Amino acid sequence: MWNKTLAGTLAVVAAGVLFVTLQPASATATGSGHDDRGPIVIGHRGASAIRPEHTLLSYEAAAALGADYIEPDLVSTKDHVLVARHENEIGGTTDVQNHPEFAGRRATKTIDGVAVTGWFTEDFTLDELRTLRAKERIPDLRPDNTAFDGLAPIPTFDEVIELAQRLGVGVYPETKHPTYFDSIGLSLEEPLLAALARHGWGGARSPVFIQSFETGNLKALRSATRLPLIQLINGTGAPYDLVAAGDPRTYTDLVTPEGLREIAKYADGVGVATTRIVPAGPDGKLLEPTTLIRDAHRRGLKVHTWTIRPENSQLPVDYRLGDPASPAYAGATGDVMGWLVRLFDLKVDGVFSDDPGIARATRDRVFST
Repeated sequence: MWNKTLAGTLAVVAAGVLFVTLQPASATATGSGHDDRGPIVIGHRGASAIRPEHTLLSYEAAAALGADYIEPDLVSTKDHVLVARHENEIGGTTDVQNHPEFAGRRATKTIDGVAVTGWFTEDFTLDELRTLRAKERIPDLRPDNTAFDGLAPIPTFDEVIELAQRLGVGVYPETKHPTYFDSIGLSLEEPLLAALARHGWGGARSPVFIQSFETGNLKALRSATRLPLIQLINGTGAPYDLVAAGDPRTYTDLVTPEGLREIAKYADGVGVATTRIVPAGPDGKLLEPTTLIRDAHRRGLKVHTWTIRPENSQLPVDYRLGDPASPAYAGATGDVMGWLVRLFDLKVDGVFSDDPGIARATRDRVFST
């Protein structure tokens, strides 16, 4: 019965009319990660399964569907204002290509060692970015979201915090490409802490986690704030600050018992790709879980995992549903609840979900008994 109720709620949301059917859970969630109802639910880029990512529309939907935290990825404008975008390149997430006055801003830059061509937030003032509108980043996978294209501006971090406080949820900001932004004189960490302080969220019990795929900025933040810090761990590769410094360590090195012991000196948890918890074999099917959660918990670290997405193409093979030969198979909803239950059984402390409504409903069912 609970599945039918949730499906009805999501149908209403998809139609563009959002009713609050679940109360945000952050009343008992704090930056310490404590929630007496089970693992925290983080709205990944908001509720990006049903709204264009990193918009106030998406964050509001996430809160209404029961997320404990909303996740803004932060980049800087030319005039050093933090805004929410998954990347500083905005050609795929805004209508900038429809603005001939900005045609000359198109450029190729090297970001974390990779050449990227497009339009970049650091080449626009906030006022200029305000003339743009957000759009769905992956329209082929999420065509319903395109109905909201052109409706939402790019939000500032201050606006995200204000929305979160009004709706009773926490924030889980990520600093994007901190080494790169440092190199162009637009450091992310100072304005991030200043924004949180302006809104009274500077203490260890504030409903805030700060996350980064790099290590150096988290170590620097440790001496500047009591807010909980999360070291992000990708499924492959290495933190770019280590690469830039010639340090040979990779993310795999960081999740060894020794690596986790080092992380525990400056961070309060790790945010890991699900493949670090349950890897997949050559056929795409899941193998036995690793010891990462146990090893991290032994060192006092929380384990949050990303990203739980509802579409078949974004789920492990074991949790996909329907006929693989069907043209709609990739975008069809798989057994995302079953995947969540598996992760909850493994004792993760939090999940990043594109559909926080499903994550919240699953969490509440699993931990209500």
